[in-house]
Amino acid sequence: MLELEKLEKLEEKLNYDFHDPALLEEALCHSSYANEHRTAGLSSNERLEFLGDSVLGFVSAEWLFAQHPDLPEGDLTRIRAALVCEQSLYEVARQLDLGRYLKLGRGEEAGGGRTRTSILADATEAVFAAVYLDGGIAAASALIHRCLLDAEREEEVEERRRDYKTALQERVQRQVDQVLTYRMVGEQGPDHAKTFSAEVLLNGSPIGSGSGHSKKEAEQSAARKALEDMGAE
Repeated sequence: MLELEKLEKLEEKLNYDFHDPALLEEALCHSSYANEHRTAGLSSNERLEFLGDSVLGFVSAEWLFAQHPDLPEGDLTRIRAALVCEQSLYEVARQLDLGRYLKLGRGEEAGGGRTRTSILADATEAVFAAVYLDGGIAAASALIHRCLLDAEREEEVEERRRDYKTALQERVQRQVDQVLTYRMVGEQGPDHAKTFSAEVLLNGSPIGSGSGHSKKEAEQSAARKALEDMGAE
């Protein structure tokens, strides 16, 4: 059992009090921990994650349907996919400090599981499902709206989706004999949470730099900086 004090602190962050705290405990139980404690009959959060994915999909679809009455299905689907992607769920988990409350097996604990993107994203969906089972769709919807759905976050997601590399390529090609290249200039952090740094070069000279959690993201960040400096943003 998680300490009662810890559960209460997480409930404060969620702004929701569980009628059945066992649901919250299950949402925080990773399969590695359940496997190491099979004799205790613990259930991992995988089933809750499955349900949470559907709850999140419905709530986000309903919100986007109301927010954008003129958008076609394809655009709504695209925006929803970006809003509820693993990275977005990971950011929610970070805001809630969810990693602190996870129950992990010894191997996952030693391997940095408390900060692993996939584990935190899955736990976020499991928590959404736990709230849904405990308090119904209204409670789950309220939590998802507080954590994930608002106009500002949608703008952030759309910003993240922009292809700055293509935009930069199109801009420099307005002149002949312009060659763009990218190079990685550094990386830091553990394997499961690395930050990469990149530069974009025009005809061999650096014109922008940036960083990200993947090499692709770092290159996009560098291209964005180059566009900003060119006055193209």
